[in-house]
Amino acid sequence: MRNRILAVAAITAVLGAPIVAQAQNTVGVVRGESVIVDADDGIATAQRPAFREYVIRERVPTYTIPERVVIGTTLPEAGITYYDVPQTYGPTTYRYTVVNGQTVLVEPRTRRIVQVVE
Repeated sequence: MRNRILAVAAITAVLGAPIVAQAQNTVGVVRGESVIVDADDGIATAQRPAFREYVIRERVPTYTIPERVVIGTTLPEAGITYYDVPQTYGPTTYRYTVVNGQTVLVEPRTRRIVQVVE
């Protein structure tokens, strides 16, 4: 499994674009680093429309950053509020916020974007 992930990361580094390594994992390269996201930890595809509606109903403010909003981007330490994802949308250790008009899931300890909820 480790060799498979390393091989996919190497291919991704050469191609420079995110690809799917397995049905559950997404691998991408951001600023030269491999990023692996387990899709089971984020908002499931079927739950995304309802989750987006929830974020709109909650009137979560959008924060503006100069960078593009992509998986792997680390958000600033100050100035952004992160919110717990309600259990209704599945168990996750991530938090969410809205950046540049896009809802994102963030790893709370590192503030790294792990999923852009589209």
